[in-house]
Amino acid sequence: MTIELTLDETVPADSTVTPWAAVTCLSLLTFLLVGLEFMPVSLLTPIAQDLAISEGQAGQAIAVSGLFAVITSLFGNAFLARLDRKTVVLLYTAVLVASSLAVALAPNFLVFLVGRALVGISIGGFWSLSTAILARLASGADLPKAIALLQGGTAFAVVIAAPLGSFLGGLIGWRGTFFITVPIALAALVWQLAVLPKMPATAAVSVARIFGLLRNRRFAIGMAATSLAFIGQNALSIYLRPFLESVTGVELNGLSMMLLGLGIGGLAGTSIVGFVLRRHLAALLIGLPSGLAMLALLLIALGPFTAVTAALLVLWGVFTTPIPVAWNTWMTRIIPGELEAGGGLQVALIQFAIAGGAFAGGVLFDTAGWWSAFLLAAVLLAGSALLAALASPRT
Repeated sequence: MTIELTLDETVPADSTVTPWAAVTCLSLLTFLLVGLEFMPVSLLTPIAQDLAISEGQAGQAIAVSGLFAVITSLFGNAFLARLDRKTVVLLYTAVLVASSLAVALAPNFLVFLVGRALVGISIGGFWSLSTAILARLASGADLPKAIALLQGGTAFAVVIAAPLGSFLGGLIGWRGTFFITVPIALAALVWQLAVLPKMPATAAVSVARIFGLLRNRRFAIGMAATSLAFIGQNALSIYLRPFLESVTGVELNGLSMMLLGLGIGGLAGTSIVGFVLRRHLAALLIGLPSGLAMLALLLIALGPFTAVTAALLVLWGVFTTPIPVAWNTWMTRIIPGELEAGGGLQVALIQFAIAGGAFAGGVLFDTAGWWSAFLLAAVLLAGSALLAALASPRT
């Protein structure tokens, strides 16, 4: 059931009707955020050529967005503590529009990085607030559905962002591909203005309270395992296009199809995880990074074989997308009363991990060769699995 909300309405804390239009418009925002964060992955080669930089340097665009996402997730809420949360969401969406314009029109690498910093601000700011906002919008019984709908935007972006970016990059250039996101983001902004209710600011979570959670040993180990998983998978994922072009030897159409297979695998992983998460959380926390470590080693050994590599990339998608879902579920069991503070720290660590993976993978890719970035991914993912064994709930 959907209700319409005027600009002056506020959803009361005890509301029993969930405004699904408001939740859906936020799902569109997550689609844009995730798509724009990782769009350079499928456009790495043309970006590097146009801006006269190396592919490793182009990959640092993701490191920059991750760095600013970390800063915003930790300090953004405190800085904007007095603003209505609707206003904050609108602000982050406007910053997203400015980011796409800056990247699409960038005359040099510096302006390009400024645009990437802006998208990082949107990512860190919105994701750090997303769970708390959904908890205010959705009734208690509808909250899991609302979270699933929000993550649906992420899953859809994982499916189409890379292959669509690669296809559009060949059709209208990488600048045109980024520019297309501007009218979509503007439409999202108007939609938010129409359907999001007022959400007056509440007490902000302090940075001291966030980091105080690390005194919980199991929580700290789990956050370390989460970080290693994201550093590892991004040290490999971000540099897939140059790997597929130079090692596997695929052309643009083949590249788009292989990236589509990766995205479809990711969507399948998101769909499957719900059936096994409830009873087999520990197995997922350990098994997912273990499987990814094996896949990274197999890609090193079998990269020149097109059909085998395509199949391995589908499996890579299946194993990567359930990781944040599994760790979010783990967090609800470990710190059920501190989810807002824990969510802020988790977003910061994940974005820092993405930046770290992009940076480390780019340096190795440029200096030692593509295989070294893939080997680093395997080592880090194996480390994540070991830490997950220590952090997994016993029941």
